[in-house]
Amino acid sequence: MFGLLVEKELKNIVLSPKFVATFGVCSLLILLSVFVGIQEYKASVAQYEVAQQLTEQQVREATNWWGVNNTAYRAPDPLMIFASGVNYDVGRLSNISTWTEVKLEQSTYMNDTIFAIFRFIDFAFIVQVVLSLFAILFTYDAINGERESGTLKLTFANAVPRGQYVLSKFVGSWLGLTIPLLIPILIAVLLVMVMGVPMEGVHWSRLGAFIGVSVLYFTFFIAFGLLVSALTKRSSVSFLVLLVAWVILVLIVPRAATMAAGQLVPVPSVAEIESQKDRFRTDRWDQHREEMSDFWEARQPPEGLSEEEQRAYRQERMDQWMQEMDELRQVVQADIAENERKVNEDLRNKKAVQEELAFTLSRLSPASAYQLAVMNLAGTNTAMKSRYEDSMQAYKTIFTDFVEDKRAEEQAEQRRQARNNSGGGVRIRFSGSNDEPIDVSEMPRYEAPEQSLSNALAPSIIDFGLLAFFSIAAFAGAFLAFVRYDVR
Repeated sequence: MFGLLVEKELKNIVLSPKFVATFGVCSLLILLSVFVGIQEYKASVAQYEVAQQLTEQQVREATNWWGVNNTAYRAPDPLMIFASGVNYDVGRLSNISTWTEVKLEQSTYMNDTIFAIFRFIDFAFIVQVVLSLFAILFTYDAINGERESGTLKLTFANAVPRGQYVLSKFVGSWLGLTIPLLIPILIAVLLVMVMGVPMEGVHWSRLGAFIGVSVLYFTFFIAFGLLVSALTKRSSVSFLVLLVAWVILVLIVPRAATMAAGQLVPVPSVAEIESQKDRFRTDRWDQHREEMSDFWEARQPPEGLSEEEQRAYRQERMDQWMQEMDELRQVVQADIAENERKVNEDLRNKKAVQEELAFTLSRLSPASAYQLAVMNLAGTNTAMKSRYEDSMQAYKTIFTDFVEDKRAEEQAEQRRQARNNSGGGVRIRFSGSNDEPIDVSEMPRYEAPEQSLSNALAPSIIDFGLLAFFSIAAFAGAFLAFVRYDVR
């Protein structure tokens, strides 16, 4: 009997006139979103490679280490094809030098503002919005629709257990809606392979989990449709209730949670943070200039020496003085960097508290849990910014230490040449020997951080669990409601 009920449900769905139209639209949207995502990914890769080449060329053309600065770029991730997340909102590069702070800048939406108005439609958006409506469209009358047509009363004229009936409704609806939708999804995966997107093992694993959580999210709305259908007597009422619930869960709750978190946990604005950093930086350099004034005043030649003896006195001690000046300058830079680190860390901690509260509140909605899960799996979550800035900060430490050593060697060599070429005072030119390009072969290169499967799955476990809980709770509610349902 169970098999016959499942078969009946499958036929009702697949042979329905609305199935062909809705399935065709959903399939087209899935394939189109993936195709556009592939094109955007390839464009991002091409831009990334050209930018890297230009930066490397500028570095190779430098004639002294004082003119060497670098730029670190955020590498595009292939899974941005399926879930763009904050990929287009976060900056694509950061300047790396002794004098600048690590900060991702020049996002896609900053350069192409039209895309910020009409955002990219990716696979995650299709699942979150379109397929959830697709599930509601086919389940809102799963039970009360049969009651209105009289088939429900006819079915229970036979010895059919109610639990078996509602389970067959769920299984038949799930198979009739999910299995066909896997076809365009598999075609989309094949399209990724055919168009030469470089996917490694970890990417395929994360994509598999991505599709799994999408099916789980879709399952919730199938069960939710059955629940509302079992709680109402008329299909028109259940459709209206489901539509209002969909608007609340998908559109209102995530945004309301973000707004509530912003009010409950205030975070300093960008202007306030920059003002705080700039104030400390200005005060510290002013203090350094006073120290330099005292420094040179304390190192004046003793009184009573002739002009020749004063020149010899300065020349003899100039190397040591320059080294001491450089050390004092490095202390100032270290103080400024440490202050910026503390300010950034404090800001990040406050943002983390705000984000955690926003995510916790928004997870009352399965749509939010799904979006957070797929963004974590795709590596396009809010943590992407801090992940790249942390790796760039670590690279900056290595890079600046290397460049500072080279600059010290360059200064020592220039002072030695100046003494050999002139019998007078020391003159320092910040340029390479004969203005030829310097050798940058040993300069450290920036490597983008890799997102492992475990790092992607760990923050998604709670969202997997919540979606499973919501689905089970919705089906359990439908089961209990149908046990007391009046089939007449």
